[in-house]
Amino acid sequence: MTQPSTLPRALPAGAPAAGGMRFYLTTHKRHWLRLTDVPLFLKSEHFDRAVKWDVAQGPYAVDSGGFMELKNRGTWTRTPRQYVDSLRRIWEHVGPYDWAAQQDWMCEDAIINGGTFQGQHFVGTRLSVAEHQRRTVQNFLELRSLAPDLRIAPVVQGDCVSAYEHCLDLYDKAGVDLRREPVVGLGSVCRLQSTRKGAEIVTTMAAHGLRLHGFGFKILGLERVGHLLASADSAAWSSHARRRPPLPGHTHKNCANCIDYALKWRERVLDAYLSSVPGTALEAAA
Repeated sequence: MTQPSTLPRALPAGAPAAGGMRFYLTTHKRHWLRLTDVPLFLKSEHFDRAVKWDVAQGPYAVDSGGFMELKNRGTWTRTPRQYVDSLRRIWEHVGPYDWAAQQDWMCEDAIINGGTFQGQHFVGTRLSVAEHQRRTVQNFLELRSLAPDLRIAPVVQGDCVSAYEHCLDLYDKAGVDLRREPVVGLGSVCRLQSTRKGAEIVTTMAAHGLRLHGFGFKILGLERVGHLLASADSAAWSSHARRRPPLPGHTHKNCANCIDYALKWRERVLDAYLSSVPGTALEAAA
């Protein structure tokens, strides 16, 4: 078994990511790991029932699946111990991952208050933003206690700039200096990324010296604040493909599950991003 190792210490505050931003292609197709060396982002749950394991040909990171867990259940049903066990199996069978996100608690209004938004039903946690932040920090402490050797990334949560700074303070008081972490997930900004509010949150957190990962970032968000991120991921290619005819020569109804389409979409996004931010580097692969 390949044993997990600790990540190197973060660069000094304000330093750019080595080689530029790393852009992960989000997919639920875990066998893509053996088909491409492009950085991939996969949910841990997609490995749970694996019988045949595919060894990663390139870099990849692991999402905890928190959004769907809280959206559908209003709480975490997988314990920290179960999550750690799952991460160890993934590492052993697939190969070393860049990092895995902690089991955080998103602070989006729909997650907290519930309801139906854009055709999706949210059960609602019925807890406060402050409680979500407390549980997020506590989960990270527990995961790090259970598995100090695993590459588990903390996530900072909030619903406005002051709330994110409060979450940063909670980590500080718990003895976790996020400025020294190799990567810090920026939660609950997916729907805000292209807005002025979202840009303010990213800018403020980056100014604190955090090496940020942007969850679910699309081209508008990347154009605004991509230069402030160490990495980002997106699954937007799938919905993009679902609304369009398949690629020439493809016989499926659409390319919503097609690696060819996903890779071409990623190239277009990166080309657009790089042309919008002159002088910006981007780390496409390891």
